[in-house]
Amino acid sequence: MTSSFEYEVYGSINDLTPADAALLLQAKEVTKDAYAPYSQFHVGAAAKLANGEVVRGTNQENASYPVGICSERTLLSVAATLYPNMPIDTIAITYDNKNGSSNTPASPCGICRQSLAEFETRVKQPMRLILSGLEGKVFIIPKASLLLPLGFGSDDLK
Repeated sequence: MTSSFEYEVYGSINDLTPADAALLLQAKEVTKDAYAPYSQFHVGAAAKLANGEVVRGTNQENASYPVGICSERTLLSVAATLYPNMPIDTIAITYDNKNGSSNTPASPCGICRQSLAEFETRVKQPMRLILSGLEGKVFIIPKASLLLPLGFGSDDLK
């Protein structure tokens, strides 16, 4: 069996629609608010909700490494708290690697993939992902759950 999916690749932010470019710019802007003194890998995320509101999140590290939280999960928590059960249309995720380059898209980690897929199930709507570094190519993935083939979900608990 083979699992695959299609996604869009753009040369840079300049090739995106104005709405997608604006959301990605917000994600880039919020990377400065990340707390990443250990990894120096500052991640920012901005989401446009179905009601038009935009929420943002950043990674928050901790000296006890497992205690930290990624920007995607921070953002989902903010969205769910401020706008309960409101679907997310699109999330833009980017990063500023203080120890190297930030010119290729970075994909969410495994626990964030699980959290994104669960949020889609929870609100019964897929969410687009815009993935980018501070410069360079941009990937647009039509729904977050595509990043988690054979994922564990609520149906597995029945």
